[in-house]
Amino acid sequence: MLQLKKPLAFIDLETTGVNPGTDRIVEIAIVKILTDGSRSVKRKLINPEMPIPKTSSDIHGITDEMVKDAPSFKQVAQELKQMLDGCDFAGYNSNRFDIPLLMEEFLRAQVDFDMKNRKLLDVQNVFHKMEPRTLSAAYKFYCNKSLDGAHSAEVDASATHEILEAQLERYPQLGNSVDSILKLIGEDQIVDFARRFVMENGIEVFNFGKFKGRAVADVLKAEPQYYDWMMKGDFPQHTKQKLTEIYTRTMLKKS
Repeated sequence: MLQLKKPLAFIDLETTGVNPGTDRIVEIAIVKILTDGSRSVKRKLINPEMPIPKTSSDIHGITDEMVKDAPSFKQVAQELKQMLDGCDFAGYNSNRFDIPLLMEEFLRAQVDFDMKNRKLLDVQNVFHKMEPRTLSAAYKFYCNKSLDGAHSAEVDASATHEILEAQLERYPQLGNSVDSILKLIGEDQIVDFARRFVMENGIEVFNFGKFKGRAVADVLKAEPQYYDWMMKGDFPQHTKQKLTEIYTRTMLKKS
């Protein structure tokens, strides 16, 4: 049984696409596991305020007609924030997809959502560490069940929770806490969720383009116009937020 110091929110999103900077949520499900083992579930359809591409609807089954009367993310942002306050996060491929896109939505809604002191447990990382597979295969492998209704956000989030519980039974070396699991599988050192920057030896470095591998602060000192170019570019809001933090820190040291 998972031992929790704080509530753990399993999050799954269905979206218009896979680009955190431009795509939007059309469905969100949160399965919140409390420290006493009880759970609460919130699931909402969201009007993305943009057309849902057919290629995306073919995957998750959500159409423009289904969300036309649903609230926008901005309308439910405070409600979601309240449910997620004080929680660590978990999901399946959540560190690379669900959490970055969710953060972009909060930023667009101008809702201050603090990510400090939160653990991010990506169950896919546990799975890939132990048994490389997909979500449906993971559910079959660990739970010996077929995942009926895959790509329904609530089904996927609930299945992910079941998989983690089964992983704890199968791999005693994981322990039974978020901290012990992350100690074994490794914890992502995230600068921005789109991973335009990464940490190397405690320093933020570029992870793309002509300055890949160079310290962000060094580049901004030498070519401050690169900051302006990125801020005007089609980068996610969270990337721009982190870039501004680095830029401000760098300029204060320079002065």
